[in-house]
Amino acid sequence: MVHFPGHGHRRPEDVVIGPLDLSARVDEALAVQAVAFGLSAEEVAVRRQIVLRHMTCTGARALGATTPDGRLVGFVYGMPNDRTHWWSTVVEPYLRARGHDDWLDNSFVITELHVHPRHQNRGIGRALITTITDSAAEPRSILSAIDTDSPARGLYRSLGYEDLARQVLFPSAPMPYAVMGAPLPLRRRGGAHGNRR
Repeated sequence: MVHFPGHGHRRPEDVVIGPLDLSARVDEALAVQAVAFGLSAEEVAVRRQIVLRHMTCTGARALGATTPDGRLVGFVYGMPNDRTHWWSTVVEPYLRARGHDDWLDNSFVITELHVHPRHQNRGIGRALITTITDSAAEPRSILSAIDTDSPARGLYRSLGYEDLARQVLFPSAPMPYAVMGAPLPLRRRGGAHGNRR
């Protein structure tokens, strides 16, 4: 478990990072994602089914960031990448065009990472992603993020993720995405790499 002491002018509260039964708490997690990512009720309903399906995949696991009263304020989930999954079939041509399609093999994919806006900029997202990847058996990690200069992309770059493909178009997504990859363990603050278990 990783503990984050509360701070700021709001009510101070500790946040604990630990294992999350995402199937059981999918609605709480998607409420965080809806606020953090600006999703409509219809988008949340679609994502609910996707998350529940993903959690049945071999090696899928999730971590949550919770307050002392058990409120979920952030989560991450991922799994060993599978080339037959929808996400891989969409990004593969973009990666192949850049000579990076080998990243779809032997990689741990970060499927979702979200922190409630009231709890952002406290290191929670960094702790979630580094903790989940530290236990990955794969030698590298891959993810996709909206292809814009955002705090999320800045976080990923600081962890060692580099652009593998840009302007990736997902069906029905209003904005293009970037696919990013990093060797594991992820880089820590100060440029050092973390420890593998």
